[in-house]
Amino acid sequence: MSGGLSESFGFQSVTPEERESRIRRVFDAVAPRYDLMNDVMSFGIHRLWKRDMAKAAKPATGQLIVDLAGGTGDVARLLAGAGRRVVVCDPSAEMMAVGRARTAGTGVEFMEGKAEAMPFADASVDTVTIAFGLRNATNPQAGLAEIFRILKPGGRFLCLEFSRPWAVIRPFYDAFSFVVIPRLGAWVARQPMAYSYLVESIRRFPDQREMAALMGEAGFVGVEWRNLSAGIACLHQGVKP
Repeated sequence: MSGGLSESFGFQSVTPEERESRIRRVFDAVAPRYDLMNDVMSFGIHRLWKRDMAKAAKPATGQLIVDLAGGTGDVARLLAGAGRRVVVCDPSAEMMAVGRARTAGTGVEFMEGKAEAMPFADASVDTVTIAFGLRNATNPQAGLAEIFRILKPGGRFLCLEFSRPWAVIRPFYDAFSFVVIPRLGAWVARQPMAYSYLVESIRRFPDQREMAALMGEAGFVGVEWRNLSAGIACLHQGVKP
């Protein structure tokens, strides 16, 4: 996985360092309109997908829950509650500034960090969630290893990501992705390159079975997935033994 994603950006070949720098600039630039753009692109369905993930996470009293790459705090708000600690960990200060404003009063915390290097001790976290963020890591496999490191034994990992849709809708989905999404990006977010990158990163990301296999290689057990919206998105889950 890392070879396909870590050396590409918007169908261009780049070094891993340049990829990381460009992705950081993209998210800093789109931060104020990021959630609006997701609403427009998905017709609001991304919010239902995220609610599914938050429900599946089963947040409970006494837990430390990390929402990785959760900058604007939309997932963290769903996970927050009395008696638990919810922390957004994201590499973009601009995204987290938006998130802090939107989660004020909910108790959600924010820490700067990337998937491959998070500021948490070994075996200290009960649950890690990530929504549409693993493919933005410079090295997603290293990100999986880092998630495994910070989870307690018995801790759970939930990953919501775009995946491979059912064959019957794939031609329509491809047309929407390659033609409509970049134009929406130019209109709403004023960042057409950002959404060209989005389309490219989705295509390069592992499908349902490949992602499950990578989670297994990282050490997770009980790995399972559930397609959402005919496979346009997929919710993967695994446990650290």
